[in-house]
Amino acid sequence: MADSAPHTNPPSGRDYSEYGFASRAVHTGVDKDGQYRSATTPIYPTSTFVWDDVRTNRGYDYTRSANPTRRALEENLASLCGGVDCRVTCSGMAAVDLACHLLNSGDHMIAGRDIYGGTYRLFHDVLPKRGIRVSFVNLSDPDEVAAAVSENTRALWIETPSNPLMNVHDVRALVKVAKEKGLFTIADNTFLSPALQRPIELGVDVEVHSTTKYINGHSDVIGGAVVAGSEEYAKGIAFACNALGLGGSPFDCWLTLRGVKTLGVRMKKHEENALAVAQFLFEHPAVEKVHYPGLRRHPGHELAKSQQDGFGAMLSFETAGDMRFAQNTLTGTKLVMLAESLGGIESLWQYPFLMSHASMSEEARRAGGINEHLIRLSVGIEDADDLIADIGAALEAASAKA
Repeated sequence: MADSAPHTNPPSGRDYSEYGFASRAVHTGVDKDGQYRSATTPIYPTSTFVWDDVRTNRGYDYTRSANPTRRALEENLASLCGGVDCRVTCSGMAAVDLACHLLNSGDHMIAGRDIYGGTYRLFHDVLPKRGIRVSFVNLSDPDEVAAAVSENTRALWIETPSNPLMNVHDVRALVKVAKEKGLFTIADNTFLSPALQRPIELGVDVEVHSTTKYINGHSDVIGGAVVAGSEEYAKGIAFACNALGLGGSPFDCWLTLRGVKTLGVRMKKHEENALAVAQFLFEHPAVEKVHYPGLRRHPGHELAKSQQDGFGAMLSFETAGDMRFAQNTLTGTKLVMLAESLGGIESLWQYPFLMSHASMSEEARRAGGINEHLIRLSVGIEDADDLIADIGAALEAASAKA
């Protein structure tokens, strides 16, 4: 293992802050090759870097601390999210855990009831072993959030839209409560990506992503990111990432950097398809309820319009009949694949009650509104008509078996 002087960021490349989102996604962080000036960022698959003398290196010493490929992605994501700095991690859950290292033993954090199952597991089963307590409340009610604050409460964790019920929480109102109570805020923005929502611009202190999902967008890499809205949090995040060895590998970062360049374009097609599928499901007799903020009937539709640049491509719906109906539906498609994860170019659906949220107790699942009829769907970029036909055939086949 190697450790040099206290960690500082290597020199940044060109400044593209004056440009629009798509231009920054393509160009920010790319120019790391000063010798040959390659048009794309090279992969630097090295564990260590040669020093000029015992006091001087060229911005990098050891890949655990920093790597040019990883740094390119970090600069890119910091720009897209509107933050001052970023650390890219080896998984989305590593990013969640890294953000939680801003807390100390004895601290208390508030989070929503319907959050990703892996996040719930960390909060419910792991953080208490570090002396950190988490309370789960209804984030749609700022008064309930305020009432949950105690003397040792330090942070508020926001996931919006929520996973898997797509509840939209008022970020500005939650930030206001947090500031009044002296808390810092962390937002998981995985479902929308910075293309459609930028919590830091809404006042959030720290933004978390599973880059596995939309940011990479191709279901071929695992990664995460923590973006700081101010230098105060950037320093703590950088220190913990280095000390814990959570940084993403150069190859994974290279794949993600390639994926993020098309993020804006992909999200437009994802959302276009999702709205078409959601409208189809809303009108289908075998579907009891559709959770998609892009539908005008969704209770969070107007709020989403006020804080998002789009509605995204994640939705969930509740089927009629018993749990076997939902399970039979999930195995009846040709295009839509039964798999966990989300945000790739292909459409995926899954059964939260037994899959993504299985780590939660049944009591916690039901408290969060996760039942046996619920299906979560990540709508890909296939032809919308093909997806609708595929899902419709699966619902009809399940109806025939009922």
